[in-house]
Amino acid sequence: MSAGRAVGLLLGVAADAALGDPERGHPVAAFGKAAQAAERLLHRDQRFAGVIYTGVLVGGTVGLGVVAQRLSQRSPALEAAVTGLATWVVLGGASLADEGTAMARLLDAGEVEAARERLGNLCGRDSAVLDGQGLARATVESVAENTSDAVVAPLVWGAVAGVPGLLAYRAANTLDAMVGHRSARYRNFGWASARLDDVLNLAPSRLAAVLTSACAPVVGGSAKGAWHTWRRDASAHPSPNAGQIEAAFAGALQIRLGGRTVYGHVVEQRPVLGEGRTADAGDVTRSVELSRVIGTVTGALAAGFALARAIRRTRR
Repeated sequence: MSAGRAVGLLLGVAADAALGDPERGHPVAAFGKAAQAAERLLHRDQRFAGVIYTGVLVGGTVGLGVVAQRLSQRSPALEAAVTGLATWVVLGGASLADEGTAMARLLDAGEVEAARERLGNLCGRDSAVLDGQGLARATVESVAENTSDAVVAPLVWGAVAGVPGLLAYRAANTLDAMVGHRSARYRNFGWASARLDDVLNLAPSRLAAVLTSACAPVVGGSAKGAWHTWRRDASAHPSPNAGQIEAAFAGALQIRLGGRTVYGHVVEQRPVLGEGRTADAGDVTRSVELSRVIGTVTGALAAGFALARAIRRTRR
């Protein structure tokens, strides 16, 4: 391994910040279509069928990543370019910030109905039952969770495993979003995708919470509050991973998150995270700023980790 991986990670972070997601022909969208076709072929109300489905799609993606990485390792410049392209494709930091910023503007202007329509770009909640404060809370929670899922986690796996790690993580995370929820159709079939995503996010979600605490003062937040709320409240969340950074964000911004959450016809009474005031449009803006800072710091750490591994290998 050369320094190409480290340079590529930085290039990918820069490309995401400058360009955002590709407007047409996004590879993740193409993967989603392939996953839909595989689901039509393989779907059964059985966990075993879901294991095959997940194994075929994630395994195939890993195979493509291994081939791309081996071919690119012939040249540090080529490795940097391929890693940079893969990193750009799998990151979602810029699009997350754009959506969060748009929500903040609508809420600040009092355009609740428009904000309800836009919330679907961030999460699958029933926005019709939410007022301005409910929309602000949902947005902050979504920004927090996606900072971990769409920024920190892919960079961690890119630093550890290069292109195969980047692509495998994004494949698993996409499948979880598609079939990982507990509806009647996916309770068994989506079990493997959901569990794989949980495992891949165990370490990144906790790193994301630590970074939230470290970065909170940059946006006028509380590092102590983030750390304390994370350690106290995260384990009460039904998700083993989402609660980590949501609790940290609540403490950093000194607001309350959690509570009644509606997805279609499913109502969840989630534990309250934090002990501050109710979120508002200003908190949405600060959550986006915090997300951006965390993404920048994670990119630097990921590149530094990859570079350190490359240097150590050359000395052997």
